[in-house]
Amino acid sequence: MDKYELTEECKVLNGRKLHRVRALSSFGDVKEGELGGYIEKGENLSQNGDAWVYRDAQVYGNAQVYGNAQVYGNAQVSGEAQVYGNARVSGEERVYGNARVYGNARVSENAQVSGEAQVCGNAQVSGEAQVSENAWVYGEAQVSENAWVYGEAQVYGNAQVSGKAQVYRDAWVRGEAQVCGNAWVRGDADYATIKGFGSEFRTTTFYRQKDGSIGVRCGCFGGTLGEFRGKVRKTHGESKLAKEYLMAADAMEVHFGVGGEINEGKYTLGQVIDAIVQADGGITRAIQERDREGLKAALGEYLPLGSEGQRMQQGSVPP
Repeated sequence: MDKYELTEECKVLNGRKLHRVRALSSFGDVKEGELGGYIEKGENLSQNGDAWVYRDAQVYGNAQVYGNAQVYGNAQVSGEAQVYGNARVSGEERVYGNARVYGNARVSENAQVSGEAQVCGNAQVSGEAQVSENAWVYGEAQVSENAWVYGEAQVYGNAQVSGKAQVYRDAWVRGEAQVCGNAWVRGDADYATIKGFGSEFRTTTFYRQKDGSIGVRCGCFGGTLGEFRGKVRKTHGESKLAKEYLMAADAMEVHFGVGGEINEGKYTLGQVIDAIVQADGGITRAIQERDREGLKAALGEYLPLGSEGQRMQQGSVPP
């Protein structure tokens, strides 16, 4: 016995005539007689399982919704796309091309899944995010806000991609990595994670940004490497935690090839820039007064301690 029928209530979308569906029996959370969304033809929505198209959602072309999948809100599923398993597609979301959304995956708000892309497992794609071409998002991964995953890229595990980040080519973002902001990750060399540092022993992610600089995500903090150093010094002072984080930041400059050594290798350019940012008021006064000793003191307060910091305070300031 069929579980639904096509009604005479229709709408035209992209030159296609879509019919609203009506349930002929109760199943899942759908009651007999309940009106659903719109489909172009019977092949778009399976007569088996608990799959359903709700409210104003639309499924057309050769798209298929089956299993226990649900499509609702103003979502559109079209082309050769398939939504199945326990997947949920909602909001203003669009799934099209040969895309696949399945398992317990959730795609919501204004997100788009297209091309040959696949979103599965317990993955979530939301906001204005896009997953396209041959990209995969799976596991417990989350792609949100204005992020874009495309090419042959994969995001999986508990990884998160957000902000305006782009993950593409053959990049695999995985584990507990968090890539956000203006990140541009086109391969595994464009991001790195460390774990076991800090009071929470959380994972900290370092990644290359659109402008070539280094971005950092650590707990609630997200910003540039310079801002990260400043936050570490302000929060942890000269403690062991601070030294660990600052050493990690130095290592990432080497890893990504960002910045350069100045003054015979005593400090990287990034370290001096960070110090200038942190000591803004003191720097301004020292320059205005042509006070070289004041400049040394202002920079020395914020540059790394130890032998290098001591040399700075003893007069090794770049001319």
